[in-house]
Amino acid sequence: MTNENRKICDSSVNNTGNASNSIINSNNDKNAKLNLHIERFNKQLNFIREIDKLKQVLRRTILMDASRRENDAEHMWHMAVAAILFAEYSNNSKELDIFKVLKMAVVHDIVEIYAGDTFAYDEQAHIDKEEREKESADKIFGLLPEDQKNEFRSLWDEFEAAETIEAKYARAIDKFMPILHNYTTKGKQWHNYGVTSDKVLAKNKIIEEGSEFLWEYVKFMVEDAVGKGYFPD
Repeated sequence: MTNENRKICDSSVNNTGNASNSIINSNNDKNAKLNLHIERFNKQLNFIREIDKLKQVLRRTILMDASRRENDAEHMWHMAVAAILFAEYSNNSKELDIFKVLKMAVVHDIVEIYAGDTFAYDEQAHIDKEEREKESADKIFGLLPEDQKNEFRSLWDEFEAAETIEAKYARAIDKFMPILHNYTTKGKQWHNYGVTSDKVLAKNKIIEEGSEFLWEYVKFMVEDAVGKGYFPD
């Protein structure tokens, strides 16, 4: 073999080795990135599996056909659709971030997986409601990757504080829907749990802060319900 041919062979071997090293390094980088994605993805999957339990958390509200009790997942879906439809009736419709409202709608009751649903008119159950739900929020949102944990917890805290225009509107829809259910079912649950018209108005006046229009409609429903005997009073 001539010196020139030997140089060509050596050069070819070196290039092949460099190429192999590049492929190995590239695969290592891909595997490292894949492992990072898998770790994050597994946390997200665990969260998705856990919140499936919301479908088993029953509320006192019954479906509008009065066939059975509504569950939390159904309530949050129904609330989200209503939030889109009624956005024009928000007190701040032009400034309202409806996407943020929708996020609140599908997050706000997730804590009830562990804390349970607290009946709006059960004063005794409300004594430790805040403590139970904060502990639940720590647990359920803690399943998520750090950035999403912080985002979801921030949305839940904002909803609970009810200070921003989005939180006020979201709370208004959250309160409005059970009243609409009860009015549509001719006060069946109001009678079952001894809920009077005065209690409904006193407990839900917060609706006015998010939507004066919806609050006026609530007052109409309550007045009409009194006349039709939908309340036990």
